[in-house]
Amino acid sequence: MRLRLRHFRPRTGPVEHRIVQPWHPPRHTALTDPAGYGFLVGDHAGLSALAGLFSFAACSRRTVVHVPLRRGVPLDEEAYLEAAGGRVDLVLVHHSLGLRVSEWPRLRRRLTGGVPLTVRTDEARTARDADAWWQGYGHADSRDRLRPVGHARTLFLVGGRGTFSCAATQLAWAAGQGPRKKGVVKGRMALVEQLTPLLESAGRGRGPELDVAFKAYPPYAHFRRPGRPRQRAGTPAPSPAATGPRAAGP
Repeated sequence: MRLRLRHFRPRTGPVEHRIVQPWHPPRHTALTDPAGYGFLVGDHAGLSALAGLFSFAACSRRTVVHVPLRRGVPLDEEAYLEAAGGRVDLVLVHHSLGLRVSEWPRLRRRLTGGVPLTVRTDEARTARDADAWWQGYGHADSRDRLRPVGHARTLFLVGGRGTFSCAATQLAWAAGQGPRKKGVVKGRMALVEQLTPLLESAGRGRGPELDVAFKAYPPYAHFRRPGRPRQRAGTPAPSPAATGPRAAGP
């Protein structure tokens, strides 16, 4: 996948941070903090973009990925999102960086302008890393999970190559399967995936949860399931199927 990003290098004292944002943040996508009820809802473009960003984070251990999601287009489920704790931004950071979340508000204020950056993700490598993580799923220690931390209306997912790769494949699968779910052509939301197995639990009780839902953006009359024909000058043409590989389960 080709990603267009903004690249920033803000400093906190002597430390320079490498931070990227998508050039165009997902507009029809929203996220809530798993500390309440973790819920990610997006359209095909939004979920696909997040899959690419997770894939990039898996291979870029020295770069922080910031995805602004709080100010996206209002959704029909806005009241539901507020009840779940309200929208938050997303930050993907490798655990080896040791980023302090308390520093984030100051860093975020310095993310202005930015340098254009274009990168390509390696889907084959991402799939291999995801498969390797799933094979050791039952024996993975806490460092092999995504650690969710909420601060300053931002959800930080702290992890490594395996878990970021798994999330990337799960989101790609959700982006491909979401448009096929019943009722989505009428604007209904459909639960399609969950990232809960990837999340680190703080104790023996019920841990954090993060469900993934698909939601087509209006006008719904323009939405078609993959494979449905589109009329162009009286001639039907096939719609490209939006499918993505799903990582093998545990």
